Amino acid sequence: MMEYREEDYLMLSGIQHFAFCRRQWALIHIEQQWAENVHTVEGELLHKNAHDPYYSEKRNDVIISRGLPVHSRTMGVSGVCDIVEFRRSEEGVSLHGHRGLFQIYPVEYKRGKPKDTDIDILQLTAQAMCLEEMLAARIEEGALFYGEIKRREKVLFTEELRAQVRADFAEMHQIYDRKYTPKVRWSKACNACSLRDICLPKLGKAPSVKAYIKNAIEEESG
Repeated sequence: MMEYREEDYLMLSGIQHFAFCRRQWALIHIEQQWAENVHTVEGELLHKNAHDPYYSEKRNDVIISRGLPVHSRTMGVSGVCDIVEFRRSEEGVSLHGHRGLFQIYPVEYKRGKPKDTDIDILQLTAQAMCLEEMLAARIEEGALFYGEIKRREKVLFTEELRAQVRADFAEMHQIYDRKYTPKVRWSKACNACSLRDICLPKLGKAPSVKAYIKNAIEEESG
């Protein structure tokens, strides 16, 4: 199985941008462009409350780790998990420095409420797959916590989701290696994008220069 070098790793969280819009992902991760809006600011504040790198606490039979760095050599990505719960279980895996076995349960914090798309679910699935590779474990489920509804939504890591994550990361590496920024067709989702003024998606609906000149000539001859 192919393994990526650490210097070629992509940001794990980029899969959410990529699944939402390939152009948005390329503008951020290839062209290094970014713009804040109310959604991104709220999201950052929520993650700051969840993240405390290398900090862990124990509650009864659960060890809670915050801001846990993860990576995958086979997918070529690295990132940080908001929260990972290690729950004591006879069917779990061993952890260095702890007695017993533990099941692994990743939790990702998001602003707003559950989405109609799988973009958040794909990011959480990618985190689980990294944890599986690092800890030689099998993780069946995790959860997304949404700030607006203030509760967890359970996510089952199906084979379909895992296949989609692998396919997306493979395509992301291909696009990144080419340093290519895909074009986009304007949609209603563009209105909420923090990069709308940089991307200018409606310009994509304008005719090409060739078409413009052709129309101008036809008008003159007409």
